[in-house]
Amino acid sequence: MIKIPYLTALSTYFSYGLLFAFGQFRDFFRKIFDSWHSSNLQGYAPICLGLEDFYIRRLYLRIQDCFGRPISSSPGAWFDVVERYSNDNNKTLKRTTKVTRCLNLGSYNYLGFAAADEYCTPRVIETLKRFSPSTCSPRVDGGTTILHNELEACVANFVGKPAAIVFGMGYVTNSAILPVLIGKGGLIISDSLNHNSIVNGARGSGATVRVFQHNTPSHLEEVLRQQIAEGQPRTHRPWKKIIVIVEGIYSMEGELCKLPEIVAICKKYKAYVYLDEAHSIGAVGKTGRGVCELLGVDTADVDIMMGTFTKSFGSCGGYIAGSKELIQYLKYTCPAHLYATSISPPAAQQIISSIKVILGEDGSSRGAQKLARIRENSNFFRSELQKMGFEVLGDNDSPVMPIMLYNPAKIPAFSRECLKQNVAVVTVAFPATPLLLARARICISASHTKEDLLKALEVISQVGDLVGIKYFPAESDKQHQEPGALKLE
Repeated sequence: MIKIPYLTALSTYFSYGLLFAFGQFRDFFRKIFDSWHSSNLQGYAPICLGLEDFYIRRLYLRIQDCFGRPISSSPGAWFDVVERYSNDNNKTLKRTTKVTRCLNLGSYNYLGFAAADEYCTPRVIETLKRFSPSTCSPRVDGGTTILHNELEACVANFVGKPAAIVFGMGYVTNSAILPVLIGKGGLIISDSLNHNSIVNGARGSGATVRVFQHNTPSHLEEVLRQQIAEGQPRTHRPWKKIIVIVEGIYSMEGELCKLPEIVAICKKYKAYVYLDEAHSIGAVGKTGRGVCELLGVDTADVDIMMGTFTKSFGSCGGYIAGSKELIQYLKYTCPAHLYATSISPPAAQQIISSIKVILGEDGSSRGAQKLARIRENSNFFRSELQKMGFEVLGDNDSPVMPIMLYNPAKIPAFSRECLKQNVAVVTVAFPATPLLLARARICISASHTKEDLLKALEVISQVGDLVGIKYFPAESDKQHQEPGALKLE
């Protein structure tokens, strides 16, 4: 739960109201001027219409230079950001030939494998020469190489499950799997802040969907008990199956899932547990095996384990791990396996090699060092930001740390001012977050040095003072904290 100072909430509402009012005012005159000219739609309805179109035109385009910034190097601790300019008030952006070397605080490069690696890169290059960039075929046709079989065995062993299946895209891993696992007559109970891929997968399944308050096991039990008692809508028959879906680390909150409590509740009510470890696998736990290892949960108690290779492994794609029967069933029925092109062989080799480094199978201790460094870097950076007076979400050990901005004017101001000082950050606003809860999302990497982190803290502190986002007093003055606050989920 996020506590917003009343004045901050009021000013944020006022700012959005002002933007909305001026946008509607401009649209009114736009309709008048357009009525003088003949329409080129020729009887067709406008493709882009409604509040989404209004939001893009009147709010997003004003600050679109803060999003989608192209880079011209690997996303390591530092990368090259391509400069852009606009001649039409940000409606369109044009790239220049100039680049700026920036400290990277936005990429999901948790263990530093996204840049060239002494063990992984030579093997990836060799695989590229041997297998080519793509199999040009789905897995059930000619798209299964020896690397794909090795990768699935490697992933299953790494996460502690009997079997695994891999896909070429992390988003599709959720959105395509859920409709296969459950359908009409089933019940999905989803955390209120689950990722969009889970939301779309649940909607597409045809199952009944209920949500519980974010990371609140007591409310999960309340929802479970109520739904089991009521049964299916109209008929009140028992549910065919119940799946509870949670994330290991919530990508917009940086919070660790309360997995032990949730697993205990699901066992009590005989519900399946579906765990999305996109941001936690490889990044947390003594040996990088995710929240189960970190929180002491037996992987046998988690029925379906999902994760992606885009964060800690410097590659692409995702996986589902579970029982042999489950994985065999998915291989027969999942459209992402049957019809989509299989994961690129060089990408598969990158994952295999990075897992070997994490486990120390490369003959070095670099994997253990990376895991220790990401934990130390994350906890140090979070602690320093909090001492400065920023409102930072999330838990210790999480490499994701959102800094709350709230006001819409502070979104571009924070992003642009950081970029001026060669620090690249990601800002996130509606619809990715609730309207009031805009934030900057910092992602820490094991490849960041202490000097990198100190520079980032210096710049963020200066920009925080300039923009006015230090909502709490510095550590020495915390006894004077503002008492009035508005609570928002």
